[in-house]
Amino acid sequence: MENKRNFQRELDLVLKEISLRDTKPVLLLHSCCGPCSSYVLEYLTQFFYIKLYFYNPNIHPEEEYKKRLEAQYKVIKSMQLENSVEIIEGEYDPDIFFSKVQGFESEPEGGERCHICIKMRMEAAALAAEKQNADYFATTLTVSPHKNALYINQTGEDLENIHQVTYLFSDFKKKNGYKRSIELCRMFDIYRQDYCGCVFSFRDTDK
Repeated sequence: MENKRNFQRELDLVLKEISLRDTKPVLLLHSCCGPCSSYVLEYLTQFFYIKLYFYNPNIHPEEEYKKRLEAQYKVIKSMQLENSVEIIEGEYDPDIFFSKVQGFESEPEGGERCHICIKMRMEAAALAAEKQNADYFATTLTVSPHKNALYINQTGEDLENIHQVTYLFSDFKKKNGYKRSIELCRMFDIYRQDYCGCVFSFRDTDK
């Protein structure tokens, strides 16, 4: 049974404490795409200096990856954010993704293959947060109603214990976060993809 933790409430408590500080901490924020990051950036730049880590070797094909990366830059350029945001481009090497999900190619969307992919990207974000001396790390993935916020946050908590960098719990789809991301994409004409990203989700969408 899924536990009853309210990750948005936990985030609210952290942000309340941060708002009382004299200086803003640094957040290494993994971004899965420009649209998902739009609302999260609007929300969190009030409280953090953000280093946005675009790491998604799962995206297929490469042309699609480039379109999503371009959309990410357009989000940063178009939005009037509370603080400037630094983009860090992770390595685009699909072989990393394929080696991780080998044996799970036939899994349905949202199954174990997706869990492996999420963990792969979040672990890279935790390592990048260490390297960048960030105070926190997080991911935009919880803004999507199609992603399992419980799994994402449990993974973040596990990675915090391994890498000694504080994970920022979230459920960004709460407070109409997903709805706001759609509004922002329309407002700034941001490209919104119609499949999750990998060749397998592309295959299933095509079907």
